[in-house]
Amino acid sequence: MTPVRIAPSILAADLLRLGEQIEAVERGAADRIHLDVMDGLFVPNISFGLPIAHAVRRVTQLPVEAHLMIVQPERYVEAFAEAGCDTIIVHQEVSPHLDRILRHIRKLGCRAGVAINPGTPLNTLDEVLQLLDLALVMTVNPGFGGQHFIETTLRKIARLRPMLDEANPACEIEVDGGIDLHTIAAAYDAGARVFVAGTAVFGHPDGPEAGIAGLVRAAG
Repeated sequence: MTPVRIAPSILAADLLRLGEQIEAVERGAADRIHLDVMDGLFVPNISFGLPIAHAVRRVTQLPVEAHLMIVQPERYVEAFAEAGCDTIIVHQEVSPHLDRILRHIRKLGCRAGVAINPGTPLNTLDEVLQLLDLALVMTVNPGFGGQHFIETTLRKIARLRPMLDEANPACEIEVDGGIDLHTIAAAYDAGARVFVAGTAVFGHPDGPEAGIAGLVRAAG
């Protein structure tokens, strides 16, 4: 079985205890830390930005990925790279010069990712597949945590894997939205290997370590 990689989203963490929460997911063998950056324009919510990215980098050695749910992401990728983010993910829907921004992210020494919303066709990524380190399939409409998984996105994940196998086999498929004990196995079977989880990790009654362990078991 290919390893299951859990990327806890600190959108669901207690920000007053952010350092403690990150230490907990480290003990739980999280693969990376996921930052959901929202601007209230591209998505109907505002979350956090560069100060949190800097704070997270100071307290963890885990890889940090910034998921930029913002308009004009090209204006901010350099700042997030300087903040210590290892992976920078931009949305296809707000990146008209997608080839350019992905090349820029890689030139900055970061891994380059593209996210696509549930209603965005996969073929919009055809010309940039070889530039990707990570393809993020949104399994909810972005903007809020705690939403229900959209089942039809499983077909998109399943179609994406052979596309990547042909063009760029090293590229990871990550999914974000509604991942819990009941949905992770289906997403894994469809071809995803990296799972962003917020509530299922930080909202677990026995703590984040138990939340991660439960998701890994459920995927198999």
